[in-house]
Amino acid sequence: MNASIVRESAVASTGVRCVALCAVLVFANPAAIAFSQSSCPGIHVKILSIRNSTGAVACALFESPAGFPTEFLHSATNIMMIKIKDAQARCDFEDIPPGTYALAVVHDENMNGKLDTNLLGVPTEGYGFSNDAKAFLSAPSFRAASFSYDGRDVDMTISLNY
Repeated sequence: MNASIVRESAVASTGVRCVALCAVLVFANPAAIAFSQSSCPGIHVKILSIRNSTGAVACALFESPAGFPTEFLHSATNIMMIKIKDAQARCDFEDIPPGTYALAVVHDENMNGKLDTNLLGVPTEGYGFSNDAKAFLSAPSFRAASFSYDGRDVDMTISLNY
């Protein structure tokens, strides 16, 4: 036999074996494949009452009072910047361990990474907190905004204040 024919036959045989092996691996354990595509439980936050679609929404998840809520860029456990669509946004924090948390949400219209205020310190951009904690002359405490998370899915809604 010609050497080039033997090589082509060996390559073709190896290719067929690889395809067959891949098919066996894919169909051998469909439950494991389905499991790997499942999403992690988490804290799912729908943000409402956004006055426009300019900028982005910053969702900051805190696990302690340290820096809550003003120092979200430095103190938050998790931070998520989300584009606004049709004056709504959604933040999904997944794979979060059980514990006590508080959320602060800011509509960062000019994308400068902070909640802008006027000369008197009154916010000029939208803000909101978990538990619908209210700001009166100052931001609410971590305790007022805190909630217990047991590791299972939690859905919440936060409406922004302007």
